[in-house]
Amino acid sequence: MDNEFKEKLGIIREKINSGANYDALSKELRDLRKRAKALCFEYNQTHPDQKGKKQQILSKLLARSPKAIIESNFHCDYGDNIFLGNNFYANHDCTILDAAKVTIGDNVMLGPKVTITSSGHPLNAALRTKGYEHAAAIELKDNVWVGANCCILGGVTIGENAVIAAGAVVTSNIPENTLAAGIPAKVIKVIDQGI
Repeated sequence: MDNEFKEKLGIIREKINSGANYDALSKELRDLRKRAKALCFEYNQTHPDQKGKKQQILSKLLARSPKAIIESNFHCDYGDNIFLGNNFYANHDCTILDAAKVTIGDNVMLGPKVTITSSGHPLNAALRTKGYEHAAAIELKDNVWVGANCCILGGVTIGENAVIAAGAVVTSNIPENTLAAGIPAKVIKVIDQGI
């Protein structure tokens, strides 16, 4: 990346981080998505026994990915806004749309077909058709388990040790040590962490 590209990208990212609508079709964002798509393709085509190669690809793609296990197929928008903690596991068909920062703590597990999407589109059709989006950061704290076919939307924080039941759509924060389920996800149980 040359300095001019970095400068333009910095301005775009400031706008994204402020929650304002931004032009998702800008050259800078298109170039970053193209890079991420190529690395995702390479990752998904790498044989499962080639763990070292898969980890090298993740190191190029993601902002932080210490010893992550992500089953194929994995997809993301940019990669450079995804920060994984230690001992991360994602089952098949995980999608992370990371226009805004996505931070995932240690010992987090995602079931198959989990979607984490920081991006959204304006309700105004004229803005939507011009390629505008908005985004909000997402954080999954340590020891979170997200069940199969869940969707986690922008602006959400999921507290430590929380469990999200299969099929849930998480639209607001979930407290630590709770089980949440449904559409939209609601806390249905406090989890006793005693042994």
